[in-house]
Parts: sequence; C-alpha cells; structure tokens
Amino acid sequence: MPQEILRPEYPRPQLVREHWLNLNGTWEFEFDDERIGDEDQWWVGNKAFSKRIQVPFAYQSKLSGIGETGFHDLVWYRRSITIPEDWSGQNILLHFGAVDYAATVWVNGRQVAFHEGGHTPFQADITSALKQGDNALVVRAEDFSRDVTLPRGKQYWKEDSASIFYTRTTGIWQTVWIEPVNKLHIRKLKFKPDIDRNEIHIRTFLNQAPAGCKAEVRIDIRFKDEYFTSTTFSVRHAEESLTIGLHDFNDHGLGRWWTPHKPNLYDATITLLVDGQVADTLDSYFGMRKISVEAGKVRLNNRVYFMRLILDQGYFPDGILTAPSDEALMHDIELAKSMGFNGARKHQKIEDPRFLYWADKLGYLVWGEMANAYSYSEDYVRKVTQEWQEAVERDYNHPSIVVWVPINESWGVPNILVNKRQQQHALAMYHMTKSLDDTRLVVSNDGWENMSTDLVTIHDYAWRRTDLEERYSTLEKTLGPKPHRREVLVGGTVYEGQPILVTEFGGIAFKKSEWEGWGYSGAENEEDFLKKLADVVEPFLQSPHVQGFCYTQLTDVEQEINGLVTYDRVPKAPLEKIRKIFGGPVK
Repeated sequence: MPQEILRPEYPRPQLVREHWLNLNGTWEFEFDDERIGDEDQWWVGNKAFSKRIQVPFAYQSKLSGIGETGFHDLVWYRRSITIPEDWSGQNILLHFGAVDYAATVWVNGRQVAFHEGGHTPFQADITSALKQGDNALVVRAEDFSRDVTLPRGKQYWKEDSASIFYTRTTGIWQTVWIEPVNKLHIRKLKFKPDIDRNEIHIRTFLNQAPAGCKAEVRIDIRFKDEYFTSTTFSVRHAEESLTIGLHDFNDHGLGRWWTPHKPNLYDATITLLVDGQVADTLDSYFGMRKISVEAGKVRLNNRVYFMRLILDQGYFPDGILTAPSDEALMHDIELAKSMGFNGARKHQKIEDPRFLYWADKLGYLVWGEMANAYSYSEDYVRKVTQEWQEAVERDYNHPSIVVWVPINESWGVPNILVNKRQQQHALAMYHMTKSLDDTRLVVSNDGWENMSTDLVTIHDYAWRRTDLEERYSTLEKTLGPKPHRREVLVGGTVYEGQPILVTEFGGIAFKKSEWEGWGYSGAENEEDFLKKLADVVEPFLQSPHVQGFCYTQLTDVEQEINGLVTYDRVPKAPLEKIRKIFGGPVK
C-alpha cells in the first residue's frame, strides 16, 4: 500500500528523539454500525476493510478522503508496519497523539493498549507483540456522539451543526508514530523556571528505576548558538531532580526571559548513560517565564501586563480539529499577532502540541482550556478529571501557557448556582489543577459563576459603546451588573481583589465570504465593522478595572461568521486597521 506521509513533522516537540517512524497516511478503515467487529474478532486482521482513510484526519473531514458527517460511533483502522532492521534489540513504543474517544489497540492480534479521552495522548510498549516482517496494527475507536456528559468541547450531539456547536470528530485525529528506545529510557521531563532565583529546576523521569547498572543523566543547556552548561548526575530512582543556576541574564533589555515580545528559549539535551554508554537522548527546550498576581495585578515576569487575547476555536474547514499542516498552526499565531493580540484562549479544545510549540517559538500567550461536557453526572466527573490531569501533564513545560481553564461557562455544571455538588466539583477542579501545577493561574469557571479563582473573568457581548463604558466605569458596576443574567461568583465565594478580565466579548458578524451564519451583533460593511470593533474594544482599554480581554473570535467557524478573518483565514479588514484598534494604548 503506497504511503503518503501527512503531517510529517515530529509530533511531540518537547521530547524529540532522533529515530522515529511516522505512521500517518493511508490506513484501511471500516464503519461498524452493526457492532459486529468485536464478535467477529476484527482485531485478528482477517477482515477485509472496505474503505481507506488518510490518518490523522477524522472520517468526518474532507482531508480524510471520506468526508462523511453522519453518526458512525464505532470505527476500525488497520495498517501494516515493518520495524527497521537497525532498531533490532530495542524496545518499540507506539504513540497516539489523540483518538476520540475510547481506543483499543492490537498488534498481531494481541491487545497492547486501551485509552479513554478524546484529546490526550497515550503510548504502548509493543515489543513483545512484534514479529519479523509485516505486523498488523489494528485500532478500534468508539465515540459517544449523543452523550452530553462526555467531555466533547464544541462537537455537536445532533446530526447537523447549529448555534455554537460544530462537526464532530471521531477516531484518530492526531499523529501516530513509533520509536525505538532502550529497555531503560527517559519517560518524561519537567522544567520549572524560577526567574526570581535565576534557576531552572529539572525533573527527569525514567520508565523504571535503574537496577544492576550504573545510570547517569547528563543535561546540556544552550541559549541560541551559545553553549551554556553541562551537568551530569547519578540516577538511582525512577524520578530525580536537579536545580541549575542561570546567572547570566536579567530583565534589562538584553535579558533572556521569555515574553511575547522576546520569546527567548533555552535548548536542552537530556542524555541517559547506562554503564557509561548512551542509552537515550532527548532534545527539549524551556523558557524562563513567570506569571503571577501581585497586589491585584496580572504580572508577567514581575511586571504588570495587559492581556490582549483572541478566542481561538482551533477548527479548520477541511480538517475540522486537525490542522491541514504545521504551517497552518503557525500561520494562525502570526495572523493573530499581526492584528495586535499577544495571546489566545484556546476555546473548548486541548490543542495539538505543535500549536503550543509555535506559541513558544513565536511568543504567544495561551490559556489552556478543557474540552468540556455539557451536563453533570458522576461518570462525567471521572472522565473530565482524568482527561484534564493528562492535559495538564502533557503541556506543563510550555512557557506560552499562562492560565488553565478547567471549566467554561458552567458547561458540565449547569446548575452550579444552586447545586452544592456542582459547586464542589468546580472547586475541586480548581484545587486539583493548582495541586498539579503551582506555576500558573487557574480560572475555575471562565465567564461567570466562579468558585475559587485566580482571575475574575466576565463574558459580555453587549455591543453599544455607552453600555460598556458605563458598566466598566467603576468596580461596583463591573461586578454588579450581570451580563447573560449570571452571577459573577457563587457558592458564598466573595471577591478578594483578583484581577478582572473580560474573556469573551464582541462576536460581531460580518459576512465576507460565501458562508452564511450568525454573530452576537452585526456589521453591514467594512467601515461599519471597524467602527463596531472600536466601540466594543475601547471601553475595556479605558476602564480602570479591566486588566485584559479576549475578543470573540479569530476565525469564522462553520455557521458562525463572527471572526476577524473568514474560515479560510482571509482578513475581513486590513490587518493594520484591526491592529490599531486592538493594539491601542492601555490606560
């Protein structure tokens, strides 16, 4: 079977190994609407699948080669893999970037993995299941399209997209790959910057504790083309840590801290030595960056910082949740920056790590947000808690991520105003996130009805300038009026001086393509569009109490035409004119 490699870039940019094999491209594929695959043991590999699909694109997308948007909640994939001869004697790891929603994986008829969660990665050591020559890799992916307690983000549970909900994604939608590793190898890394002490704290995690051998880890750090330091230390446990002082940078012009204006990154090579021989090598990077709240102000690297964010859904016309190329991810960031934004709130999607890589490289703040469910149940709590932990774990090292958002607009907790269990769930998600990551800010329920939160965030789609100027003129009015008839804080939570940000507003519909759709308000032409943009943006720039905003939204998405650019990324007005509005002076 001829194989065209789609999305050929290395999919895990913070843990890069030299040797790997991309499994994207043409796979055999089958719908299992009659649900007979388990009984007929399709995982054995004897069943002839009738379709072909282009991985990593979901069957609903045009780029998959299928483009069928009906309900097919059980699907099967198969392809043959041959392990390169020079990988002989090593363990082989099989990786999936994301499979929506539940995935079971077999190699040569032996089950090697099961994973639940549509947005987070998983891997399996498939060494013992392999044989010489061709190996049959089979994936069973099951979605639950109509289950509104499932963490799904914007994927609609009805046949056709409508309102704020879009086309579903089922099955494999991020890169699949294999790589060889030593029996003892590095499993993950964690970088924790401390700009106040000029130190980087590095934790290394092996797949198991060394036994019967001498194990060491060597860390080589570079800044741009300058070799910085090399440190070697003995490893006796599966987890070890080391703190390295970085004494040659500061905050005065030529400093090496990471900001959107100067996205400075240190390169790091982590080498595992076993009995003096190289057993594993990973290339990574980190940024020296601090996000905090001091005296009621948002601060980046200890300086007051105004966030100018854009709401970014991360959808693409031909790929749905999967970008057609790495360049498309980079282009979205460059497009937003050219319009005056210094970051994005990735809305209802745990984004592809390649997007976060480009955010790190190009200098772009990111609010990482969970893909929420819509209704509450005990099973929802289990699923969302597990997947959110995996998301925070996966993305911990990205300096671009500055805020975590486990819940948006009471999704999954619709009765949080009065329901004590749902209040406790939101509170638990906040504290759990803080327990996993003490380096970032956390918003427990973005938009309204917050329990504990590091930022008070408000969603307000009012479009009259006078209304916004009046509402955000004083602190009492900012916290008092209730856009969308929602309380800002619930469950006895009181305002404690947290920074206030308006994290959804605008949403002005302006039809600039063949797409028909809606917005929260409308513009008749380009001049009217620019005027209405200024009317909703300038009140927040002038307000003495608003410390940042997030405009809805970057692109049109399916039936929504309220983007600053069309769905195929064509600006609706000259970029410099948009930039003049959003990049205007802050009070």
